[in-house]
Amino acid sequence: MYVRKRSTYLNWVVGFVIVLILGFLVHQLSTILTPFIAAAILAYILNPVVNQLTRRKLSRNFSAILVTLFAIFIVVSLILFIIPMMLKQFEAAWQKLPDMVRYIETALLPWVNQTFHVQWGLDSKFVIKYVTENGEQIRTGVTKIMPFLANQGGHLVVMLVNLFLLPILLYYFLVDWPRWSAGLVKMIPRRYLERFSRIGHEIDETLSEYLRGQLLVMILVGLIYGGGLALIGLDSGFAIGMIAGMLVIIPYLGAFIGLLLATMAALLQFGNLSGLLSVWAVFLVGQSLESYVITPRFVGERIGLSPLLVIFALMAFGQLMGFVGMLLALPLAAICLVLFRELMQNYYKSHYYRR
Repeated sequence: MYVRKRSTYLNWVVGFVIVLILGFLVHQLSTILTPFIAAAILAYILNPVVNQLTRRKLSRNFSAILVTLFAIFIVVSLILFIIPMMLKQFEAAWQKLPDMVRYIETALLPWVNQTFHVQWGLDSKFVIKYVTENGEQIRTGVTKIMPFLANQGGHLVVMLVNLFLLPILLYYFLVDWPRWSAGLVKMIPRRYLERFSRIGHEIDETLSEYLRGQLLVMILVGLIYGGGLALIGLDSGFAIGMIAGMLVIIPYLGAFIGLLLATMAALLQFGNLSGLLSVWAVFLVGQSLESYVITPRFVGERIGLSPLLVIFALMAFGQLMGFVGMLLALPLAAICLVLFRELMQNYYKSHYYRR
């Protein structure tokens, strides 16, 4: 009996040491692991699509190629569509900045002072002069970036290599996913196979519902924000809405940043309260649909990844492992949640709890 307990404790110690070693290696190799982890997460999300194609009598290699090309097409299309619109918006914002400052001084602040009985003021000449002077400094600083980039050539090469590696790694992950899954199951000791299969199924269910559901939420919310802003006539409104949709994976951050960008764009373009109210109405409708219809429908409340847990996971793993940690944050949070549920069930069934 004593030997058995000691053996059990030893297994826990060995497992804990292995986890520490793996964490240390991930931290040290974060730059190299970034494209591998990103490709693995994308492969996990897209693997069901490949499985559906293979059921239609297509080879797995050809199915993986089709899915990889489709993913590349979607990402490149978004980048080529959104970035030029945002650059155009920033250029227009810089040119219209003096008009926006004057509007705030002559129209917006008097309305705020009269409505809320405050005495806020703004010296437009001072603000415009300050921005102009700093604008020159920014332009001067931009000219100094090139030598810095030349000195950081190694980091740039790594970034470019990672960018080109990602679709290649995604293809190989998709092709070999069934073989790796079967190999992992084969390594599990037979006495733990039933429990491993049950916990693994719960983890897969939680991860799949969250990641794939969240991807659909990001797309739908981006289309709602972008379509609504484009409908009211806001320049670059669709790009702003899609950016807000992509950031919706961080609770409330996407809506906040999108609202901030859209408000600034509306001030520059419309210059009146009705334009602002139209923008705010779009985000009010979009946030309401996201909170009460879209997220419950595609992600579900039963998963248990609350906004508080999502924010903490992103901040904690990002602090510990940098960008790689942020990529791993949500999958690890979902896994920890399932393991915690398993631990609590065993605790409630234990003699220690019941006596």
